Amino acid sequence: MPRDIPPLSDVRRLTQKKRDAWWTVLLVDPVATPLVRLTARWTRITPNQITWGALILGLGAAGCFAMGDWRWLIAGAVIYHLSFILDCMDGKVARLTGQGSVFGAWLDYIFDRVRVMACAVALMGGQYHRTGDIWYVWLAVAVVFLDGLRYLNALEIFKTRHNMRKKIKAHVRAARRAQNEQSLAFMEDLLRANPSADIEQDLTGAAADAQTGVDEDGDVVEARREADEPETSEQAPKRQVVDLHQEFRSRFPTYLRLRSFLLRHRIRTHLISGIEFQMAVFIVGPLIDQVIGTTIVAGALLLVFELAIVYKLLLSTRDFGRTLETFEREAAQRQEALEAQEAQEAHEAQEVRKDGVPTAV
Repeated sequence: MPRDIPPLSDVRRLTQKKRDAWWTVLLVDPVATPLVRLTARWTRITPNQITWGALILGLGAAGCFAMGDWRWLIAGAVIYHLSFILDCMDGKVARLTGQGSVFGAWLDYIFDRVRVMACAVALMGGQYHRTGDIWYVWLAVAVVFLDGLRYLNALEIFKTRHNMRKKIKAHVRAARRAQNEQSLAFMEDLLRANPSADIEQDLTGAAADAQTGVDEDGDVVEARREADEPETSEQAPKRQVVDLHQEFRSRFPTYLRLRSFLLRHRIRTHLISGIEFQMAVFIVGPLIDQVIGTTIVAGALLLVFELAIVYKLLLSTRDFGRTLETFEREAAQRQEALEAQEAQEAHEAQEVRKDGVPTAV
């Protein structure tokens, strides 16, 4: 019997990421999402089986690349793209059917790296065997290195940002009562939830309109008010918005407009990431029979975008330091105010003991 799967529009909403690589958004999702619905509805194929299928196709593409001839390069490029479509489908099927697992995420990550290494060695090795050009040997090493660098850098940047958020939340929790802890939000999440706020002076409005916060694990939590929910007379407490990209946006004011435009189309601003790099090396280069030139250009662009991300992280750490200094200064001011209030109360109590009545009301 077929499963009860929602319509395609709902499948898109449930399975597609809010922001993704432009290659995925434009060239993969239009094919992968309908296939995900058909797969989930009419088969019992698991996400892990789809992951294995993507690996097998990837190794098939590597076999074609190893042949060296241009006709085999075209076949390898087509098969590699099919492999990537399957690679995008496994996570979507997992989200749609609730079959996601930690092991599945690990398997997907490892198989992706194996596929890239196998295709890099096969493509460059096949071209070296055909031409004898030593450049292909160095390019094989460069492709594997850049792919590993991209994902290692992404992991470390995520960990650094997550740690900064944890420290900021710890300061807020130390300064506020437990019932007011939800009044903290991060500007980058508010802008992601409301990409129409694409002008600097609209940031305040974005913070007020978007009901999005971050949970203890650093994940975005959406809590938009339903249209039919009655408004209460008691207003929700105003949240404090922490902006860890303020200096970056002040230096590059046009970035916010570009970012909001891309977000409205589900495209992330990291335009040349590991995905686009792979597609350039294993699809575009073989199709136009320009493996060396395409790989060099794609690798250079990948490094440029990685350096831009590192630079953005550097500026973000400065905003982080200033934020902590602000919290510490506010805490010191609150402590001084509390001590002054206690001193005033002690003085009034002493006056009462002297005269029997307070000297001031």
